[in-house]
Amino acid sequence: MIDCRGIWKVFGAEDVAASVKRSILSGALDPAQARRDHGCVVSVQDVSFTVYPGEIFCVMGLSGSGKSTLIRHLNRLIDPTAGEIVIDGESICRYNASELRALRATRVGMVFQNMALLPHRSVESNVGLALELRGVSAARRAKTVAQVLDVVGLGGWGGCQVQALSGGMQQRVGLARALAADPGILLMDEPFSALDPLIRRQLQNEFRSLSRDMGKTTVFITHDLDEAIRLGDRIAIMKDGRFVQVGTPAEIVMQPADGFVAEFVQGISRMHLVHAGQIMLPLEAYLSQTGQRLADLNALPQASDVSLLHELIDLAVAQQQPIAIHHAGVIAGVVTPHVLLQTVREGHPA
Repeated sequence: MIDCRGIWKVFGAEDVAASVKRSILSGALDPAQARRDHGCVVSVQDVSFTVYPGEIFCVMGLSGSGKSTLIRHLNRLIDPTAGEIVIDGESICRYNASELRALRATRVGMVFQNMALLPHRSVESNVGLALELRGVSAARRAKTVAQVLDVVGLGGWGGCQVQALSGGMQQRVGLARALAADPGILLMDEPFSALDPLIRRQLQNEFRSLSRDMGKTTVFITHDLDEAIRLGDRIAIMKDGRFVQVGTPAEIVMQPADGFVAEFVQGISRMHLVHAGQIMLPLEAYLSQTGQRLADLNALPQASDVSLLHELIDLAVAQQQPIAIHHAGVIAGVVTPHVLLQTVREGHPA
C-alpha cells in the first residue's frame, strides 16, 4: 500500500546553495555541521520502508526524532527534499494540486493528536465534513455518519456539540471523521497521547479491532513503546531522523539492534510477546544433546509453537518437565526450564 524510498527532509535547504544540499544528501556534510554552518535542519535522513495492506505499522521515537515530519510526507502535507513516496503503485510526488486533494479526501485519512474539531458544529456535522466538502448529498451523508458513529461507539451522540464531550469521546469523533471518507489508509499521529491511561488503553484496543474489521492500512506514530507493541504488526524505531530498527514487536524486544533500542525495551514484559517457536531448541539438537528418542517426547507436556511465554511458564511450573513443541502437527523442538529462565532473565535463550 505504501512504499517510501530514500526519503530526506532538510528544512532550510531551499535557501542554501545546491552544493550544500548535495553534500547533506550524500552524507559528506553531517546534520550537526549543516545546522551550525548553513542553518539547515535535517529532520528525516534516507528513510525507506514498505507498509503492506491491512498492516498497522508503528513508528516510535522520542520527541524530535522526525517521526511526525515523516508521516506528513505520506499525504504530502510536507514535500520531501529527496526520495519517492508510492501509494497503490503511484508516485504521489508527481501529483498536482487537484490530485493531492483527491488523495487526501478519498484515499488517505489522517488523525492528529489535536483533533481540530469545529466547536460551532455538532458531532455529526464534524464527522460528515469531508463528505460535505465532496458534495455528497445530505441523505447519503447522514446515513454514512450514523454508521460510522456506531462503529466508534458514539451512536446517539450525533446531535451533541463537540465541546460537551470528554477528551476520549472527542478522539472518537476525530477517528470517525477520518473513517467517514472510507480511506484505505489511515495516518495516525499520536492520537491517544493526551488521554488518561485507562481511556487510552480502551481506545487502543478498540482501534486495533476496528482496523482489523475494516481492513485499514495504518501508519501509527507514537513515543510510547507499550502502545507500539500493543498496536503494531511491525514497529520502526526512529532516532535522529533515521530508522534504527524495523521488526515485529517480539523481534524488537528480543533482538534489539543496538544499545539505544535495548534501553527502550529493557522494561517491557516479554510474557505476551515471545512464543515457543522463537526459543525452542530444534528437535535434532535436543535429541543429540540428551540422547533421547523421538518417541520419548510423547510423554512430555505438549504445546504449540505459537504458545506464548506466560503459557509455557505455567505449563512448566505445573509439570516440572521440558515441553515438546509442535509445528504443523509434528514435534519440531523442545523448550527446557533452563531456556525459560534465560528468556525471562535476559530476553532470549543463549
